[in-house]
Amino acid sequence: MLSMVSQPIHLPSTAELPCSDDTPVDNEDQNLLPNLLLFVLTSLWAEQMDWYFGVDMAVYHRTGENPRKPVVPDAFLSLGVERRKPERDGKGRLSYALWEENNVPPILALEMVSQTPGAEYDEKLEIYQRLGVLYYVVYNPLHWQRDQHQPFEVYKLIEGHYQLQNREPCWMPEIGLGIGRGQQPFGGIEMEALLWYDEHGQAHPIPEEELRRLRLQVERQRLRADLAEQKADVERQRAESAEQKAETERQRAERLAEQLRKLGIDPDE
Repeated sequence: MLSMVSQPIHLPSTAELPCSDDTPVDNEDQNLLPNLLLFVLTSLWAEQMDWYFGVDMAVYHRTGENPRKPVVPDAFLSLGVERRKPERDGKGRLSYALWEENNVPPILALEMVSQTPGAEYDEKLEIYQRLGVLYYVVYNPLHWQRDQHQPFEVYKLIEGHYQLQNREPCWMPEIGLGIGRGQQPFGGIEMEALLWYDEHGQAHPIPEEELRRLRLQVERQRLRADLAEQKADVERQRAESAEQKAETERQRAERLAEQLRKLGIDPDE
């Protein structure tokens, strides 16, 4: 009997893969709050080069049917990986493919529930569970009653299954940080934010320099969104103008055809 030899599967590089799923966020906090977490880490772990924090970045894996279909958390943290990939010439990752990261899965994944449910409590939870993501954080300040969950939930992977943790902030000894909610002034507005905490339950402050950088980044994102909307409006107006012009020409042709018929002339000939 001939033995069947499995063919090697071609795994694409991150240069071949989309960096995200291009799903627009439906509120500004989905960009702002993960970046607040990132900027605090950048200050806390400035000297450490063995971690990576991604925001709205595709995570490619082989636990599903298609390795080209990613899961895209609002944010994730990986430990034991390079902060910058040397083969990228310091330009940063395009996406996070486990087969390019020594098969190191994120240790933490964050999902922020939006107006449109995104399967945070079922499909995505199961994906992160299969991936071996140790901590799964779901932040749902606006729609938690609709979804019959709490506004802030942290799940820990224990013996292959997620178990809801009851303490907030939730201390994560494997990371050396806690995570929870807290009030944070930003741009003159007091707002609820997600913050890193120490083992004593004290929030790590956000350096003023990082806040200034984040305000500039948020403003750039807002300007880009406004510009994209303006371009879309121009294209819509052009399309409407072309459609109106075509309709005017059609009506003119019909009037000419009717005049020819009145003169006994078949316009089709």
